[in-house]
Amino acid sequence: MARLDTFHIPPEAWGAPFRLEGDEARHLAKVLRLGPGARVRCFDGAGREGLFRVVCVRGGVELEQESEQYSAPSGGAWLALGWNKSARRGWLLEKAVELGCGGILFWEASRSQGGMPAEPKESWRAQLVAGAKQCGSVWLPELEMVSGGASGLAERCGAIEGKYLAWESRGVSRGLGLEDLTGHGGRVFVIGPEGGLTDPEADVLRNAGFRAVTLGPRPLRWETASLLCLGLAWWATSSGGPSTGGMR
Repeated sequence: MARLDTFHIPPEAWGAPFRLEGDEARHLAKVLRLGPGARVRCFDGAGREGLFRVVCVRGGVELEQESEQYSAPSGGAWLALGWNKSARRGWLLEKAVELGCGGILFWEASRSQGGMPAEPKESWRAQLVAGAKQCGSVWLPELEMVSGGASGLAERCGAIEGKYLAWESRGVSRGLGLEDLTGHGGRVFVIGPEGGLTDPEADVLRNAGFRAVTLGPRPLRWETASLLCLGLAWWATSSGGPSTGGMR
């Protein structure tokens, strides 16, 4: 059976009468040129998905629901990324969906480049949706901007059991083990901006319970370190280890 075209309906809009709005509606009607009777798949990014039939494409896209199912969250690992003017941010967001990331915290480090916005941008959410369509995920990672530097990040993650600081200091020799990547209580990996963390920032986080770990013998780029952490966590939980239990 051919894979159905997939569209995103935000959680707050999920419910009868079902409609596609904005870019999703234009893509269905103008790009794919689907008409009444076409069957499509829709998801809300919060665990729900369903099969739908197109009813009307004039003045908006109206859908009739045929079926619905819900998938519980997998409790994927979170990233805490030092804000960075990275041209690869969009690429990283899409890959984060593919690797089951639970959420991304952006925080402003001492060496962050450019001003960090107060709220996640809609274009970032669109990139998450694109990643979910490609891989078939029904969950989108949460996005959150954390103010207050390292101290604010430490406070935000205070209740999380598994807190890890990827730090390229020569004094750090401990790598990530399987026990760090599985278990319950949530997992979050802190990645500094390009240029790395300062010693005072690392001290704040370590004093707040973050365990410093090395990701290998050489410094990694922002997006490479992020994908390595997510990939290891994805491998560990997909290989029969227990879920991390999520993070809030």
